[in-house]
Amino acid sequence: MSTLFLRTLREDPADAEVPSHTLLVRAGYVRRVAPGIFTWLPLGYRVLRRVERVVREEMDAFGAQEVHFPALLPREPYESTGRWDEYGPTLFRLQDRKGADYLLGPTHEEMFTLLVKSEYSSYKDLPISLYQIQSKFGDEARPRAGILRGREFVMKDSYSFDLDDTGLQRSYEQHRRAYIRIFDRLGLEYVVVSAMAGAMGGSRSEEFLAPCEHGEDTFVRSSDGLYAANVEAVVTPVPEAMDASAVPAAHVEATPNCESIDDLVALANREFPRTDGRPWSAADTLKNVVLQLSYLDGRTEPLVVGIPGDREVDLRRVEAAVFPATVEPFTEQDFAGHPGLVRGYIGPQILGSTTASGIRYLVDPRVVSGSVWISGANEHGQHTVDLVMGRDFTPDGTIEAAQIRDGDPAPDGHGTLAGARGIEIGHIFQLGTKYAQALDLKVLDDSGQQRVVTMGSYGIGVSRAVAAVAEQSHDEMGLIWPRSIAPADVHIVEAGKDAAALHPSADRALRVALLSIHTSPLDQPGTGDAGGMNVYINEVAKRLAQRGIEVDIFTRATSSDVPSAVPVVDGVTVRHVTAGPFQGLVKEDLPGQLCAVTSGVLRAEATRPEGWYSLVHSHYWLSGQVGWLASERWNVPLIHSMHTMAKVKNLNLASGDTPEPEGRIIGEQQVVDA
Repeated sequence: MSTLFLRTLREDPADAEVPSHTLLVRAGYVRRVAPGIFTWLPLGYRVLRRVERVVREEMDAFGAQEVHFPALLPREPYESTGRWDEYGPTLFRLQDRKGADYLLGPTHEEMFTLLVKSEYSSYKDLPISLYQIQSKFGDEARPRAGILRGREFVMKDSYSFDLDDTGLQRSYEQHRRAYIRIFDRLGLEYVVVSAMAGAMGGSRSEEFLAPCEHGEDTFVRSSDGLYAANVEAVVTPVPEAMDASAVPAAHVEATPNCESIDDLVALANREFPRTDGRPWSAADTLKNVVLQLSYLDGRTEPLVVGIPGDREVDLRRVEAAVFPATVEPFTEQDFAGHPGLVRGYIGPQILGSTTASGIRYLVDPRVVSGSVWISGANEHGQHTVDLVMGRDFTPDGTIEAAQIRDGDPAPDGHGTLAGARGIEIGHIFQLGTKYAQALDLKVLDDSGQQRVVTMGSYGIGVSRAVAAVAEQSHDEMGLIWPRSIAPADVHIVEAGKDAAALHPSADRALRVALLSIHTSPLDQPGTGDAGGMNVYINEVAKRLAQRGIEVDIFTRATSSDVPSAVPVVDGVTVRHVTAGPFQGLVKEDLPGQLCAVTSGVLRAEATRPEGWYSLVHSHYWLSGQVGWLASERWNVPLIHSMHTMAKVKNLNLASGDTPEPEGRIIGEQQVVDA
């Protein structure tokens, strides 16, 4: 540690918007180079590489093979699939000195497809799954949230190649199971949700989202837990068609002083009551919102979206529905070019591709045949009452454009929906033949006929996963890394007024507890076993118990302040209590006692007259917060983040018969008195 390239910060970075950004910068894991571009410092890079290791192990476990493509790619393959234009301004484009066009790869579907095309030609070569871990690039309009939304990011992208859809389904499920094991091993809470394919294309698509209040994605879950989807992918349950035979003819009425939908509903109930006896509500008004669509070839087109008046348009859902077109609000200048559209009073009678206006008109799926509405009359201060869908107006189709609200019925017919926010950490797609068709990837089948290969695409945000863990796994003292991605196994910190060396006998005693670090299996590939924590606690406790040492374990992760006895191994009792930052705990310790802080392996602290020295398991390392060394003379900004403390009694530090450890210990760092 004395030579570690590290500087922690006392203050939050000015541009930090989310906890992961603040913590990773303050703790010395990353540093900003430019908007959306970060340097990984030694500790951060260790965590990143350990995430990569988990990903590699699980991909390799089911037979996927790793390759590596360049980040700088030629234009032609992306032009063949249409994505050179589809990506629009988010694609980094550049030219060489000869004027040839290149790009910085956002994803590598085209390159993987061409690689397999160049190497394989027979059905006997399939199936095959290839992957890489590579830097990707996207010209974000507003990079933010640190490494969560940057212009350069590390991603694992993999691709499966099969002869038919049955094979594709098997490959898709293999990747899906591997993703579940990966995110389990990373210690992430996550939800698998239905999603839209977007620029990737294809049919079935699912996202892996890490629930987080600062997440960019909004998703919904049903009350019975059987349905989950990104809001863009939610399909509105369609009501049955209605019988409107008894509804009177539509009539235009003056609606003065109606500045809101509530005003309009109140007026309608007072002056124009429904014939079926129930009152009008905001859900019975038809709100028509005008948007401007922009296409890749430069064309623009107005689009009117009709939704129930008690809802708002969700532009993300509209963009997903009209992709690859982009969506902009209709401006005053745009309205001037369409005088038939009276702002605030637009009615459906003049809308539709077959009407005089020719303006495309799409409505919410709840606007069914026979449904009765109040809507604009295309005249200022007037509305049409008793408009019937299918009788008085006919839209061009439906669109999923309305915001999803808590309490909406789940599309699967079971329960209601509730919204939440999350970070996208993985996305899997059944691409089908889109890229293989565009790039002519074919093989001979068993009858000698040419068959287009079907593909799947599977991505994991590796650098995003680091930020997602930081978002989910921190507290007021800082970062709390799972052991699987901690930057190192152990480090030693000596904290005292002098720089005296660690007492040899105490050093050996502290190292005893490291015996199990590399001897017990944890997180074996393909098993998804994240339960190795108890293996380490048990092993440490048992080895110390064999030497007559009593072990008490304190954790700030529990919610109770009352100690409760929990048997862990024969002859050893471990007590879990909340100790906050452990104030007061250290004051009880006398020279000759040892304390260990661990998440299942070890952090150890030992007292002596002239100060403190510690053996620290590093997945409770580096918070950049005020340290917990609670002797009254301490107020030292430390780089530790802790979770569990074990007070180990009856240890004779003067004993010279302590066995040498088998664990790996790295470095030393002195912490001086503030």
